[in-house]
Amino acid sequence: MEVKARLRFARIAPRKARLVADLVRGKRSQEALNILNFTKKAAAKIVIKLLKSAIANATQKKTIDIDRLYVKQIMVDEGPTMKRYQSRALGRATTIRKRTSHINIVLDER
Repeated sequence: MEVKARLRFARIAPRKARLVADLVRGKRSQEALNILNFTKKAAAKIVIKLLKSAIANATQKKTIDIDRLYVKQIMVDEGPTMKRYQSRALGRATTIRKRTSHINIVLDER
C-alpha cells in the first residue's frame, strides 16, 4: 500500500533538489534517512522532513509495516519563479530568478 507526502513551493531550485532526490530513490526508508543525514546539501534537510512526514503518514495506517517501507518514487518538479531585480551599471537592471520546487515522495512496502 502506497503512502504519499508532498511539499509545494519549497524555496530551492529544482536542479539542486534533484541531486539529493537521486541519492535516495529506490532505497529503504531508514537507509534513505541515514544517507540524507550525512549529505551536505541544503536540499537534504528539506527531503529529510518530507521523508519523515511520509513515514508518519504510514504510521497512521495500521496495515503498513514501517520497517519494510522503501522510496518507490520521488519527483522534484519546478514551481513558480519569483522575479526580483538588481540594479546594475549605467542605470540598467538585471532579473534575479528565485526558483521554487514541488517535491513529491511515494513510499511503498516490499
